[in-house]
Amino acid sequence: MTMERANQTSSVSEFILLGLSSRPEDQKPLFVLFLTMYLVTITGNLLIILAIHSDPQLQTPMYFFLSFLSFTDICFTTTIVPKMLVNFLSMKKTISYAGCLTQMYFFYVFGNTDSCLLAAMAIDRYVAIYDPFHYVTIMSHHRCYLLLAFSCSFPHLHSLLHTLLLSLLTFCDSNVIQHFLCDINPLLKLSCSSTFVNDITIKTEGVIVFVTPFLCISFSYVRILIAVLKIPSAVGKRKALSTCSSHFAVVTLFYGSIYYVYLQPLSSYTVRDRVATIGYTILSSMLNPFIYSLRNKDMKRGLGKLMCRRKS
Repeated sequence: MTMERANQTSSVSEFILLGLSSRPEDQKPLFVLFLTMYLVTITGNLLIILAIHSDPQLQTPMYFFLSFLSFTDICFTTTIVPKMLVNFLSMKKTISYAGCLTQMYFFYVFGNTDSCLLAAMAIDRYVAIYDPFHYVTIMSHHRCYLLLAFSCSFPHLHSLLHTLLLSLLTFCDSNVIQHFLCDINPLLKLSCSSTFVNDITIKTEGVIVFVTPFLCISFSYVRILIAVLKIPSAVGKRKALSTCSSHFAVVTLFYGSIYYVYLQPLSSYTVRDRVATIGYTILSSMLNPFIYSLRNKDMKRGLGKLMCRRKS
């Protein structure tokens, strides 16, 4: 029985990624679109990182986390987009079994790191507004590095768990993935062995990992709103809210698309979910630099200094 199961598993040496469209006439326009988005993502996030690290006035916890968020966004999109681009121009849209599991592993690592960093940034904004007199003490370098270490290490454990559980499944019928990347839901739909353990793990550990950062962010914003309402002047209220508006926009786009995709039954996974996945993977990573720089005077000044330094 063990030998038979091993033979079934080894028979699937690769998967076929259907992508966003199967029509040949769509492939080149999609290639141009996603190549442009990828280049904009890389350029925008690199500029954010360089501006923060080259400007002493941006050496604060908020921009410390933002620089690592930008780095994670670059890694996040690089896990997904290059393979998409190759498949757009290829007749054989395949990915090896090992390559598929590797992509899924890093997809969840960087996705959850993004989530944890957004939670850390929400905590930072909460402390800055709710308790500004003790901000420097509370958000010390030591605590910032602890938050960063947790944000970067915990997602590896979460991703490793789900990747190992998926590697134990048997794929013996179809190897066609109804997606443009190796995500857990379409892969579970392909399995011809029991996915009971995977489903239970997703509904318990997976939900905790997804929901906890969101609850942390929600709690921070509720407390921020309470603190802002207590500010007597309208100017003070606007100034306090402006420091959070960019982060709130990023959180809305990121979590809105995530919960649309994952908070529904596995059987109802459709093309709309593939499109929604673009929201929290590629689109969110591309828009983050614009959202954080266009409404932020400090970032505008930092980017301006960086550009002037490059010209000189």
